[in-house]
Amino acid sequence: MWPDWWPWWIVAFAVLVDITIRVIAIIVVPRNRRPTSATAWLLAIYFIPYIGVLLFLVIGNPRLPRARRRKQDLINATIAEVTKDLHLGGPRPDMPEWVASLVRMNQHLGALPLFGDNGAQLISDYQMSLDTMANAIRGATEYVHVEFYILQSDDSTDNFFRALEEVAARGVPVRVLLDHWANRWKPRYRKTIARLDAMGADWHLMLPVQPLKGRTQRPDLRNHRKLLVIDSEVAFLGSQNVTDSTYNLRKNIKRGLHWVDLMVRVDGPVVASVNAVFLSDWYSETDEVPDSAAFAPVESGSGDLDCQIVPSGPGFEAENNLRLFLGLLYGARQKIMIVSPYFVPDEALLLAVSTACDRGLQVELFVSEEGDQAVVYHAQRSYYEALLRAGVRIWMYRKPYILHTKSLTIDDDIAVIGSSNMDMRSFGLNLEVSMLVRGEEFVQQMRAVEDHYRSLSRELTLEEWMQQPLRSTVLDNLARLTSALQ
Repeated sequence: MWPDWWPWWIVAFAVLVDITIRVIAIIVVPRNRRPTSATAWLLAIYFIPYIGVLLFLVIGNPRLPRARRRKQDLINATIAEVTKDLHLGGPRPDMPEWVASLVRMNQHLGALPLFGDNGAQLISDYQMSLDTMANAIRGATEYVHVEFYILQSDDSTDNFFRALEEVAARGVPVRVLLDHWANRWKPRYRKTIARLDAMGADWHLMLPVQPLKGRTQRPDLRNHRKLLVIDSEVAFLGSQNVTDSTYNLRKNIKRGLHWVDLMVRVDGPVVASVNAVFLSDWYSETDEVPDSAAFAPVESGSGDLDCQIVPSGPGFEAENNLRLFLGLLYGARQKIMIVSPYFVPDEALLLAVSTACDRGLQVELFVSEEGDQAVVYHAQRSYYEALLRAGVRIWMYRKPYILHTKSLTIDDDIAVIGSSNMDMRSFGLNLEVSMLVRGEEFVQQMRAVEDHYRSLSRELTLEEWMQQPLRSTVLDNLARLTSALQ
């Protein structure tokens, strides 16, 4: 076991360190951590103790720095105080009690109030989405607030950036937030920043990892939100980044990959809620809130939809998006349609889905046939057998397209759309934003999109899945274990 020439005291010291690491790990790792994550970390530390400890020290803390959490607490308290007596837009009649209780839970956990009298229009064409946002920006008179996980100036987004330049030239404040880690190492980063500087935009990096400037946290805690607010009139949110559908990456271009996304344009009182999410992130990065952009909802929009904005992420005490999804899954009475590019459920979510099947509900899951992130792709595949055996119909969107939409529809009148995947990263590590919508006309729009996705997909059967080679099963299972390291 040990070389003969090693002094006995070195061997004894190594054994003592090894035992100490294991004992301390048992005390430290499971504390306030979900059991699956704790088990995965303990396995890593026990099998590869020194590497496992190093990884735990670097990415083992799933919380934002204490100062940022205090800011989030202050933001939540401020929003609660401002909105406690605010009741804009009459909710649609006959709201089921289970939906009302879900809305109360969301607001208790840090979400914004539910507002009625909102309009919402889905945009499923990638380039049309970018151009529609550009056209809306050109109508700005007070401000434009831009917040995207990835923001790149390229041929596809040129119209979007030209719109920003035009309103900035008129003196309209343009405020921009983009995630540091997601953009810093991507193509066109310098060109994008130079263009923002040239137009006079006030831009900042979200969750920057800059140790020399004293700005650090777990490096893979990211702001994954995608939203745009124009004045107090119009907002956009969903799954799409502001970049070409190939993300301008050589590997994607070589493989012919293109992203398929879904955005929603909203108007009405809910726009103020989207803006409140932007302002909270702006405050977190700059310590200031623009005076001209206070929480100021309009009375009503172009429709009568009930909408509630639900922010989530490591700045909150609870996993707001996961609890929202669980509540909806257990409240469903007829059908559940899930669209998620990265479906890596925890035990609670997997149980909710399988329970829905046991209750006789129609449950369908839309995923991509092709994967763009190997570990997540294989982790997701490790759940296919259990889902198929439970009765879930799995639709695989045909390659070379990556179905990147994140949505959930329940029965015929409830939907969720936003930036949140149904995986443990989106539940615990990413800052996300979701919108809960109640209204048959909106769900009908969602059904049309789902039907379109289904027409471009093939159904995965249990018989086909059981023919997977052993090497794929091994990769899937290994990825499943690593997905719990949070």
